[in-house]
Amino acid sequence: MPQILVSEVGPRDGLQSIAAIMSTPAKLRWIAALAAAGLREIEVCSFVPPTLLPQMADAADVVAGARQLPGLAVAALAPNLRGARAAFLAGAAKVTLPVSVSEAHSLANVRKTHAQMRDEVAAVVALRNAQFPDVKLEAGLSTAFGCTLAGQVPQADTLRLAVTMAQLGVDEVGLSDTTGYANPAQVKRLFKALRAELGERAGGAHFHNTRGQGLANVVAALEADVDTFDASQGGLGGCPYAPGATGNIVTEDLVFLLESMGLDTGIDMNGLLAARDALQEGLPGEPLYGHVPDAGLPKGFTYAREAA
Repeated sequence: MPQILVSEVGPRDGLQSIAAIMSTPAKLRWIAALAAAGLREIEVCSFVPPTLLPQMADAADVVAGARQLPGLAVAALAPNLRGARAAFLAGAAKVTLPVSVSEAHSLANVRKTHAQMRDEVAAVVALRNAQFPDVKLEAGLSTAFGCTLAGQVPQADTLRLAVTMAQLGVDEVGLSDTTGYANPAQVKRLFKALRAELGERAGGAHFHNTRGQGLANVVAALEADVDTFDASQGGLGGCPYAPGATGNIVTEDLVFLLESMGLDTGIDMNGLLAARDALQEGLPGEPLYGHVPDAGLPKGFTYAREAA
């Protein structure tokens, strides 16, 4: 049975909305604890100007440190060519380019129109192809389901932009429910349509739990054959430039859901819960969320790989 890939985005998406600066050593201790629990891919930072996001001023150092962890795919986010070049040079194995379906969100988040963002993605792809051919490129379509700035986003708009990104040469296109608009029926319908359009280049799901439908949306995405999910330990996260965008789905709750359904993640729940200690030590006093951390693992819990 193939494993479901849970991509931890807490060190990037989780921290970007936190005012308190987590030190570089603390970030690396947390990332190491997550990797020790079996996380195979971790988005460790964003390559953005420190004046805009001081939390990410140490991005290159965090990538360098995370690369020392055996078997870990070190991912980073870059909003433009300058950031992507820095991520490539730092040694990131995967770089995600945030591309908003809502142009209002694009202007707020990366200060670019759709046309400007298409040019930016084309330039990043050209640089990757010429100098860093081993780096995987993902276009993460923000506000793919709806936007607090623009309202509902038509499915046709999302699919049109996804096809454009694939034509520009990214390796995969993922869909993000940045502001918690998505419902399970919409998720299943859109991901099926995405796969019909892009085939193997249809990427994973990035759900926020703003309106409490995050895990329900995961189940719907599974029914559409999605096998990669972003999540953030402790439910930290949000988009500073999308009003009302609150935390991501909780990694601990997601892994428990998948394993309980008989889907192998390769992640040890006890190790994952223990990694919260490293997170809390790095951000003392910061509230963390999660139903499973609060309730604990049920008696008789069995991993999917053990039951198979």
